[in-house]
Amino acid sequence: MSQHIKLPKSVNIVEVGPRDGLQNEATLPLEVKVALIDQLSKTGLTHIESGAFVSESKIPQMANSREVFATITRQHPVIYSALTPNVRGLESALDCGVDQVAVFTAASEGFCQRNINCSISQSLERFEDVIELASKHNLPVRGYLSCIIDCPYDGATDPKQVADIAQVMLDMGCYEVSLGDTVGTGTPLKVAHVLEAVFSTTSPSHIAAHFHDTYGQALANLYQALLMGVSTIDSSVAGLGGCPYAKGAAGNVATEDVLYLCQGLGISTGVDLAKVTQTAWMICQQLNKQPTSKVSLATPPVSFQ
Repeated sequence: MSQHIKLPKSVNIVEVGPRDGLQNEATLPLEVKVALIDQLSKTGLTHIESGAFVSESKIPQMANSREVFATITRQHPVIYSALTPNVRGLESALDCGVDQVAVFTAASEGFCQRNINCSISQSLERFEDVIELASKHNLPVRGYLSCIIDCPYDGATDPKQVADIAQVMLDMGCYEVSLGDTVGTGTPLKVAHVLEAVFSTTSPSHIAAHFHDTYGQALANLYQALLMGVSTIDSSVAGLGGCPYAKGAAGNVATEDVLYLCQGLGISTGVDLAKVTQTAWMICQQLNKQPTSKVSLATPPVSFQ
């Protein structure tokens, strides 16, 4: 690697497949979700987003999150986290012994209104009680910020808007903000513009990349983020997911593809690529679909060859 190219020596992978991935797939029985998380727990991953305490009527795929947390076999030092959009959700998460929680908003008013039925400022106000209660229980809070490139309703997002909201979330108590290219329209140049704005006020150590692969640009965008100092990447086994509020959006970048990229760049992840690929095929068999991951498709199990 050229001396002029600076890349992180190691990258932290946050596996979001069991939550962000499965909430946009067919509803699966409890035992399958548990098997997925248990299998991922043995791959070297250290953070698995395992459920969400949200409205069961709106997101039925997450309706059994309480049972999931009660049934999984926890492995040290894996962090098992959950999405908790409000205090009620946080209280349920606390009852289940989650290790971390996450809150979310968007960088566009249109997406915020259609996703969580409030303005951006109102969504941030809702976080205050969640973060305060989590702090009392010494529970770390992660923040998700959607539509950092484009919004399906409002169009292009102003990078300064992204930077401002990310800083507010950090100031409120989020230890990290995950920047989401929710509709997957980003390109490396667009990502660079957003990160330049964000890093004018925030350290890369507090920022994660959460890129969807709708237009096949997620890996290129991640490489750009890595070059700019980002060292935490959200990804989804088998490329599961999408977004119910962004029509046509593909799933998150596949964990296997991210691992292959990092492996080729000499970046340590601590995660076993072969085991993640096996897990990808397992969950896709249960969903009766093929992975979207190029790595998994290139190395199918014997039964699929």
